[in-house]
Amino acid sequence: MNKNHEKLLVATLCGLIITGAAAFAVQPTMAAGYGVDHLARVTGVAHWDQLNVRKWPAAYSRKVGALAPYAHVWIERCIEVENSTDWCLVERNNTRGWVNGRYLRLADDHDL
Repeated sequence: MNKNHEKLLVATLCGLIITGAAAFAVQPTMAAGYGVDHLARVTGVAHWDQLNVRKWPAAYSRKVGALAPYAHVWIERCIEVENSTDWCLVERNNTRGWVNGRYLRLADDHDL
């Protein structure tokens, strides 16, 4: 094996390690969480604003939808985030993604 092959092999291995670490970092949905399976309502959002629904449970994640204030959503599960509020996986109609749990309140019978 000559020097060029050695350099290519080392660069490839480094690339695989970085790609693997990046894939692990952007997969927070695999984090331990707790099941909720309950109807909830969007709260704490101004009447003129919307709650962003994200692909992953992080504020920097890609936006996949938005929910109006007081909209009802189905919470599948939530995850605990250290030094932050929980993120919850929600679904409404054809929109499914993660929202910050501080903007959700479990729905009571009188909310329906």
